[in-house]
Amino acid sequence: MSHRSRGGDRAPRVTISSRIWEPERAAAAFRLRSLAAALVESGARVRVHTSKPPRQLTEEAASADQQAPFSVDRHRVLRGKDGYLRGYLQYLSFDLPLLWHLLTDAKPDVYVCEPPPTTGLITRTVAAIRRRPYVYYAADIWSDASESANVPSFVVSALRAVERWVLTGAADVIAVNAAVAERARQLGATNVTTVQNGVDTTIFTPDGDRSPLAGTQYFVYAGTMSEWQGSDIFVRALAQIHADFPDLKLVFVGQGNAVAELRQVAEDLGVGDAVQILPAVSPEVAAAFQRDAIAALVSIRPGIGYDMAFPTKTMAAWACGTPVIYAGAGIARELIEANDLGWSCAYDVAGVAQAMRSSAASISDHRPIARWALDNVSLGAAAKNAATAILRTVKGPR
Repeated sequence: MSHRSRGGDRAPRVTISSRIWEPERAAAAFRLRSLAAALVESGARVRVHTSKPPRQLTEEAASADQQAPFSVDRHRVLRGKDGYLRGYLQYLSFDLPLLWHLLTDAKPDVYVCEPPPTTGLITRTVAAIRRRPYVYYAADIWSDASESANVPSFVVSALRAVERWVLTGAADVIAVNAAVAERARQLGATNVTTVQNGVDTTIFTPDGDRSPLAGTQYFVYAGTMSEWQGSDIFVRALAQIHADFPDLKLVFVGQGNAVAELRQVAEDLGVGDAVQILPAVSPEVAAAFQRDAIAALVSIRPGIGYDMAFPTKTMAAWACGTPVIYAGAGIARELIEANDLGWSCAYDVAGVAQAMRSSAASISDHRPIARWALDNVSLGAAAKNAATAILRTVKGPR
């Protein structure tokens, strides 16, 4: 791999800090890995600081790091019993040591970091000490989400102050949609570039391996199951139509703190045998489950700070040619309605049940959906756009 730019100057050096990285199954991990690869493709040298993975992913992470065209440094962190790096103490277990790692590491031309804002705080501090710019990749606005989740007001105020400080100091803020971009500007960001998320359209395709449930009728929910998604609405909706569609299955693939609740709701409503909850799988296996499903299910519980979100699982389903049943607020509803990409409704059990009925009774060619996704939600294209924005902040050889 060459470390010289086309003009013969030293290649720009980029340091990325993120608590999450491949092979963890999360949109941020996929997005940032693609960003690092796009930066290398653009002629940069990239170094990543991230966390050690959950124990079950240790070997996979070592293999991925060895094959990556960039350097990956992994650091010990405090994880929950479920393997997640989530919660204030868990975040700080990554962020506080990050100060030392960045200060003692080789000086880059630009730093890049992703939420939480505490990671941004450490990054801005180091960038100021070492007189380098930094770019903040804003997937959402954390202080707004915390406020809507009934977090104590003093915590929200502190988090907003940190987030505002991070946004105002960034050489550029990369926002994942127009709503996040506008909110970042309201909080003081001066340079904002909007780069919509995407999915790997070489993995999520209409053609490929089949799922173990191929040939049966099932809905799939592939991704994190937590309180802000409110995915129990799909179990409740299935219960309403179960008598008319007794062979219809609902499959959850992923992990999250709502798994136990989903199992309990399914048992309480008498559809326990029709609901399967599978652990997180590789992107390739997730794609197989999605391409064979009647429809993919996506939800955002409204009014808790995530109304601006655009769940990546919608894009993954579309790339597989699978329509989406979407419940909740957000720009995904507008895209579904404008481009015939599935069914959308308010976060309402009756509305979801009707969408499920319509989906189960429909027979259509899904390839137009996959073609639309290839043109509009490619992760590769998004990563190139983000890399271009980051490298614009580099003034030249240092």
